[in-house]
Amino acid sequence: MSAAKDQVVVLTGANSGIGLALARALHAEGRRVACLDIAGDQLAGLRFIACDVTVPAEVEAAIEAVVRDWGRIDVLVNNACLAVFAPFDERDLEATRREFEVNYFGYVNLIAAVLPHMKAQGGGVIHNVGSTVGSTGFAGIYGYASTKGAIEALTRTLAIELAPHGVVVSLVHPPLTRTPSAAPLGVPAQFMADPADVGRKLARKIGSRRALLTPGPAEAVGVFLARLIPGPMGAFLSSRAAAAARAAERQA
Repeated sequence: MSAAKDQVVVLTGANSGIGLALARALHAEGRRVACLDIAGDQLAGLRFIACDVTVPAEVEAAIEAVVRDWGRIDVLVNNACLAVFAPFDERDLEATRREFEVNYFGYVNLIAAVLPHMKAQGGGVIHNVGSTVGSTGFAGIYGYASTKGAIEALTRTLAIELAPHGVVVSLVHPPLTRTPSAAPLGVPAQFMADPADVGRKLARKIGSRRALLTPGPAEAVGVFLARLIPGPMGAFLSSRAAAAARAAERQA
């Protein structure tokens, strides 16, 4: 691995939310960041590559462009995400398939594209952004929660498979953050983390070889509890979010 300030980082879902904050923070640290997304209107001054992570040909072209320009890829951050909010019996199955195409197969597509380069250079780091709802469940987002559960399993499996090649595969668990994808939950903004703050804290840890990255100790405790008592945690978080949404409606 090259020195942190010289690392080449590929970041998906970089045009909004945590991805945008992380891209800006990494760039400010001096990292070379390739920002992949379907749009780049928020990415002025950053290296933007238009890429739909669900299209393997676009992913491969984007990765080849990064290697051609910068010679290597040290870190991949799989962050692109889609979340559809609706009860199970009100959802279109195609929406769930689309969530898996972005949130799961999008990750797989990026890993498949960067892995030959990481093996050839003797190693690298792959960070997959997860969520505690992948362990606990959460009312109204069964598709998103299912994809995050699949990402947990994918990450642990590839961590074992790729360790002999010097490639670390780890999970990133951010808190509930004020992002476009979280807005439909109805949770008041004051109960969610600031994306710029989350991005700055995570940027300092990108490239770490630890199995789990969180912005701070509070999020690490949340992940521990989600894994220890997933059912009660899922019910508790769902009820708290519903109560917060009802309170916000009464105040509106």
